[in-house]
Amino acid sequence: MIKDFLEKLIHHENLTCEEAYQVMRQVMKGEFKEAQVAAYLVALRCKGEAVDEILGSCQAIREHSIKISVTRTPLVDTCGTGGDGKGSFNISTVSAFVTAGAGITVAKHGNRAVSGQCGSADLCEALGINLELSTGDLEHCLNEIGLGFLYAPLLHPAMAHALPARKALGVRTIFNLLGPLNNPAGARRQLLGIYESALTEKMAAVLASSGSEHVLVVAGGDGLDEITLTAETKVTEMKNGNIQSYIITPEDFGFSRVSMRSLKGGDTAAGTYSCLAVLKGEKGPYRDVVLLNAGAAVYVSGLASSIREGIELAKKSIDSGAAYEKLQALVEFSSYRRESARRIEGGRAHA
Repeated sequence: MIKDFLEKLIHHENLTCEEAYQVMRQVMKGEFKEAQVAAYLVALRCKGEAVDEILGSCQAIREHSIKISVTRTPLVDTCGTGGDGKGSFNISTVSAFVTAGAGITVAKHGNRAVSGQCGSADLCEALGINLELSTGDLEHCLNEIGLGFLYAPLLHPAMAHALPARKALGVRTIFNLLGPLNNPAGARRQLLGIYESALTEKMAAVLASSGSEHVLVVAGGDGLDEITLTAETKVTEMKNGNIQSYIITPEDFGFSRVSMRSLKGGDTAAGTYSCLAVLKGEKGPYRDVVLLNAGAAVYVSGLASSIREGIELAKKSIDSGAAYEKLQALVEFSSYRRESARRIEGGRAHA
């Protein structure tokens, strides 16, 4: 079957949603050889992934993911594609903490670093968040605390079948797009950063077809997969099936432009320090870019009627200490569960 689909892609013919679903379903089951998976991913990338191909792939991945049940609404995710190659401060993760501090339930989906030194999982782990909580514990975090980190490898185990081909290729593939489209908790409201502005409409269309309610797909003019402070940002907004694109600038919201150097990250230790500095109220470009992105996340949640209003709620989240307290609540629960697991394992060892 895959040979026929490869022929179509090589001749620049799009696969149907069903065809893409069938291929990805077999990838998730480990039914293809590494070379076949690699050939498929490269052929898709060279042709350019179509909306139906992304949508069909998403459907297959969701079938094979572990689901997290959340009763609190609205539920928001700030997961981006990563892979922008800019090595910036971890904006989306800190924005998730600030959004949660504003009273919104946040299911932050993420993984380890793609192009930087400190990905969302790296940062959360350094802050003391247990990445490997059970499904029940994750549900407790989201339903009781209002914040949880959903570690992608743990909740999408079938994706491991594609990992050898992805590592061997070492280039972006459709999988870079699929992660943010497949939140295990089913978040229907998202701030989704992407590394390429030409893809924002495609991503919004896929989310519209997947039942999302309100999404901002953003791509910085400087290449950041965030709303940026160094340049304008392209925004594709999807709300209740309606899609529109527009440009925003830092000046639109009262922020000054900064150099890319001002948004640079560093290793995990530096990322942890910067995150805590922002949450404790330190002023500067890190705070401003977090406010801008958290404000957008608050807006898609429905708690604010505009990004500008969302920014004001994000400021209150930081300055009141609510964002830091929300992070601490998650860290404390994670630590408790980690120690409980160690005691259980210790008891078994001595039994």
